[in-house]
Amino acid sequence: MIFNNIKRFKILSIVLISLLLSSCSSNYQWGWYVILPNNKTGLTNIDFLLSGLGYTISLSLIAIFFAIIIGLIVSVASISENRLLRGLNIGYTEIFRSIPVLVMILWVYYGLPVLINLNFSAFVAGIIALSICESPFIAEIFRSGIQAVPKGQKEAGSSMGLSFFQVFYLITLPQAIRIILPALGNQFVYMLKMSSLVSIIGLNELTRKANELVVSQYRPLEIYTFLVLEYLVLILIVSYLVRRLERSLKI
Repeated sequence: MIFNNIKRFKILSIVLISLLLSSCSSNYQWGWYVILPNNKTGLTNIDFLLSGLGYTISLSLIAIFFAIIIGLIVSVASISENRLLRGLNIGYTEIFRSIPVLVMILWVYYGLPVLINLNFSAFVAGIIALSICESPFIAEIFRSGIQAVPKGQKEAGSSMGLSFFQVFYLITLPQAIRIILPALGNQFVYMLKMSSLVSIIGLNELTRKANELVVSQYRPLEIYTFLVLEYLVLILIVSYLVRRLERSLKI
């Protein structure tokens, strides 16, 4: 893990050095002062950009929570012996994983209120759209994890008189979670990145803040470079925490 982190930081250093070298060789007049903390303007801009961090993290956490709940329910249908439930699982998975995330966000925010006569805030609409789009992928992850649990353990539970749901909850699910935790961690990283699309409906998360600052400062390259670094640091931290969790569970 330490080697992987060192490798990532080396890559980041190479990128930054390349940017500095290109700034020396090109005719572009760089204005790094807009995001440097050594002046009042830079400090104000950094504070403005970081103010969207809370929305990004909370949106991603809530959306991945609901996506996991929905995905778990859908995955149970996939292992059922009932053909109707298996058909519903296939239909749900194929339909919703085929819809682009951006399209779903726009439809939930602008279209769904027309159907149910209920308006959503950008934050709630983002949660709904991201949860729906992510849940089919998580359902497939759960399905693969459930199928990886040896059949003998499930049969042993049934022979002890446990019901289907007791076997699933007490025997199958805990082992499946250990198996699929790395994949769930990857999906959370994916959710963090996809949350940037919610900026299109006005949520003041990281990307929206960067877009607003570009309009007032006219320094897109510098500001979007800072945005890239924000997401990079955030995702590196999440990846590190996921690995720590994996080790604690002895995966």
